[in-house]
Amino acid sequence: MTVVTRFAPSPTGFLHIGGARTALYNWLYAKHTGGKFLLRIEDTDRERSTPEAVDAIFDGLNWLGLTADEEPTFQFARRDRHAEVAQQLLDAGKAYYCYCSPEELTAMREKARAEGRPMKYDGTWRDRDASEAPEGVKPVVRVKAPLEGDGVINDQVQGEVRVGNEQLDDYVILRGDGTPTYMLSVVVDDHDMGVTNVIRGDDHLTNAFRQKVIYDAMGWEVPTFAHIPLIHGPDGAKLSKRHGALGVDAYRDEMGFLPEALNNYLLRLGWGHGDDEVISAEQAIEWFDITDVGKGAARFDFAKLTNLNGIYLRQADDKRLVDEIAPLIAKQIGVDGLDASQKEILINGMAGLKERAKTLIELADSSAFYVTDGVNSVNEKAQSLIDGAPEGLFKELANSLEALDSWTEEDVDASVRAIAEKFELKLGKVAQPLRAVLTGSNSSPGIFEVMIVLGKTQTLKRIRHFDA
Repeated sequence: MTVVTRFAPSPTGFLHIGGARTALYNWLYAKHTGGKFLLRIEDTDRERSTPEAVDAIFDGLNWLGLTADEEPTFQFARRDRHAEVAQQLLDAGKAYYCYCSPEELTAMREKARAEGRPMKYDGTWRDRDASEAPEGVKPVVRVKAPLEGDGVINDQVQGEVRVGNEQLDDYVILRGDGTPTYMLSVVVDDHDMGVTNVIRGDDHLTNAFRQKVIYDAMGWEVPTFAHIPLIHGPDGAKLSKRHGALGVDAYRDEMGFLPEALNNYLLRLGWGHGDDEVISAEQAIEWFDITDVGKGAARFDFAKLTNLNGIYLRQADDKRLVDEIAPLIAKQIGVDGLDASQKEILINGMAGLKERAKTLIELADSSAFYVTDGVNSVNEKAQSLIDGAPEGLFKELANSLEALDSWTEEDVDASVRAIAEKFELKLGKVAQPLRAVLTGSNSSPGIFEVMIVLGKTQTLKRIRHFDA
């Protein structure tokens, strides 16, 4: 049997971080087993579903590399098929029309509450003849849930879970206006799409027992369920925006994370492979099994994600990183875009730059000085280094460097060291103010590396600016 998994988001907002992990687990399990990963957009809530949200979901999944193996299914377009199954259940006596008014249902719930019973539908119309139906009422269709025994689900994460059937109710599968409910639509779609494994958040565990009622009533094979724990914040509370429950696009655009780093981090939120922390996509596909996901809620930790992203930055191709940060730098320095020569400078300097950054935002901020004509700004610590430099230091540096016949790291190193000796200073006392005038910062890659990447003309121009 070929494994078929699916990710089924509702397009009512961005692709949030919990949804991204669910999609990742579905994608990995399909790849691990040689199966298929499908995408279904559950857009039956027409008031809240938007094209922009659909686009955001596609964009987020594509960025993470979690592409489906077939074209996506849109649930709303299948509403006639859902209604057809409801009719089949009616014809088989597995479902029935319910004519209860909203007032009757409210009274039913209030009575149950007063008597300390579960507030569920009491089956008023389960066995009544339709001839007793009141006039002018558009009935809903309810499925007949089993009244005795236990429902059993052998969950790949939660293990064997039992629920007494007396806790279930005859829930609505078709509304009075003929539109299907979520419970019906999900079951029909999963069956028709050939989904063999339903991997989703454990907040859907109770839904599995209710959905199993339809599978059994239709004589369909019940998929294998795996309900994964939700992600919590560092404080153990349910993940919220203050913890990091943001859209995937925010992790990319506003925080500067790489997709492979985010995938790696999400993979480890509830699953592990020994002491391995940095896990490539190829390794993840080889090692991942949904049965190894833990039952406990994972805690989101921005510091760990950021550190992991730093590792991936250092491993990333230099040209790719330049392409990633070029728009950020262009915006920062007020130009429409970087030209080829500016990108070449950044590529030449990237080896030193990426060692010091943990996000693309940090990388862009620390790289911008390379592609400006002179230093655009000087931070407070750098200014204090410049102000504290010995009188005449910058003029001597400029004159010595200008006299060099070749511009190699060995040559500039020797020149700067000679000036340090002339001023009877340790190298650091010269290198620090020199770094400040060249970069506008008190922190940068090695000073001689910076000088080589900037080139002789730009290096001298920046020093001369401060040699008065």
